[in-house]
Amino acid sequence: MSQAKGDRRERELVNELDEAGFAVMRAPASGSATERELPDVLAGDGEQFYAIEAKSSAGDPIYLTGEEVEALIYFAQNFGAKPRIGVRFDREDWYFFHPGDLHVTDGGNYRVKKETAIATGTDFTEFVGRSEKVTLEEITGADDDGPDEEILRILNAVEQGVMDVDEAAELLD
Repeated sequence: MSQAKGDRRERELVNELDEAGFAVMRAPASGSATERELPDVLAGDGEQFYAIEAKSSAGDPIYLTGEEVEALIYFAQNFGAKPRIGVRFDREDWYFFHPGDLHVTDGGNYRVKKETAIATGTDFTEFVGRSEKVTLEEITGADDDGPDEEILRILNAVEQGVMDVDEAAELLD
């Protein structure tokens, strides 16, 4: 994907977050014009504060280097924001992931497939607090005999050091 299209997608995300009531800014020339690794977008609504690495694709899986994700987590922790990866595939909405929820490749990079984004990502309306995702199990009342996968993902993220204990407690609350 061209740099111009990536920049356009970042501006699109900034505008959508602004319209949703967030104070938001795009880091100027993030990743290239400074020695410091900066997230693409900073956004907050007075209650939630996010450092977002935004990626888009025509349809191929989206890859992030381990260094990109580590820099995002480091910045977010120091800034007091929640790290999020925002992905957008052509003809789809934005989907958001905590770095601990992404697939890690054998080479230590991170990958998001379009199908994964649609199936398990947090969509834009949920991300900005306008709706809440409901699963099929919640609707049907199906019982799961195994461990709660969400709790396991959160605990795994804490164990890997990509989520702090306070954020985990907030998610489990």
